[in-house]
Amino acid sequence: MARPESPIGESVLRSGAADPAGADSGFASGMLEDPGYRAAIVDLLGVLAYGQLVAFERLAEDAKLAPTLEDKAALAAMATAEFHHYERLRDRLVELDMFPAEAMRPFVAPVGNFHAHTAPADWLESLVKAYVGDGIATDFYREVAGHVDEVTRRLILDVLAENGHAAFAVARVRAAIAADVRVAGRLALWGRRLMGEALSQAQRVAADRNALSALLVGGMNRMGLDLAEIGHMFARITEAHVRRMAALGLSS
Repeated sequence: MARPESPIGESVLRSGAADPAGADSGFASGMLEDPGYRAAIVDLLGVLAYGQLVAFERLAEDAKLAPTLEDKAALAAMATAEFHHYERLRDRLVELDMFPAEAMRPFVAPVGNFHAHTAPADWLESLVKAYVGDGIATDFYREVAGHVDEVTRRLILDVLAENGHAAFAVARVRAAIAADVRVAGRLALWGRRLMGEALSQAQRVAADRNALSALLVGGMNRMGLDLAEIGHMFARITEAHVRRMAALGLSS
């Protein structure tokens, strides 16, 4: 099952006379007949599936560092939720006649590089990374979801929905700062580093995958984002990062 790399075709750009918010599975199936659009969706589902799989692994590892049994159990539950999200994405790829491993493989190296460059030094850094770093990636893929058919959009938004980790991370980090205010400076620097690395990774993934780039700048039934709109998109992602850092009690 070869994965085409052609850009999104003109047929896709002209096909969506109806509002995509009212799209049904039949409309989505028609969209997927375009090879460029199909390649973009396979890439999008592939990177998300691999991201969810890695999130499961990381949360399971973080559970080993948890200082209490309650924390260990909470992280284990979150890891389980991430694996179920992976299963949903995997199943959708199978429905599209794609091997999930084949769809995920192009993203193993870039995702691995990001995690290699942002390995947390301790429990608190792992919490900030999961909340802040994953949050930036989530915001980016939610933005991309605005350019796909409704069936795919619902799936993406479902698997990116909050699983309880935000409240968990905020409570633990704020408690740590209250106990020792000196940790705030170190974690604030860590959050800034995560911001830079996460944005760079998102930009590299989009740039390296022709179909994903085409989706972002010329998706479905629209002409796509111009440079100003892309700037606004990254401004929104940055603003969300500032809010997350503030929720943790950290300066951004």
